[in-house]
Amino acid sequence: MNVRGGDDAAGAAGRVTAVRARIEGRVQGVFFRVSTRQAARSLGLTGWVRNLPDGAVEAFLQGPAGAIDQALDWCREGPPGARVDRVEVRPADPDGRWTDFSVRG
Repeated sequence: MNVRGGDDAAGAAGRVTAVRARIEGRVQGVFFRVSTRQAARSLGLTGWVRNLPDGAVEAFLQGPAGAIDQALDWCREGPPGARVDRVEVRPADPDGRWTDFSVRG
């Protein structure tokens, strides 16, 4: 998913947007959350990442659309030791409460 959309990619690149991503595969027990936090922070994103009871990982990413696209590309690969089978992305409402990127339970 390209979160920029439309023909005005330059204008959309700086606008704050948000997505939720569900990452499936071998993504728990391989430092996926910590590595996602590091990647998101390096891209200037805020939000969170957490393990889900079914073995997937969920992330809430917000910031410029271009940075979110880069983070989603990273999520499709993951850290060494991970095997990403599927990344499902859906739009989300930006949430001003997040000023950093954190690992949740």
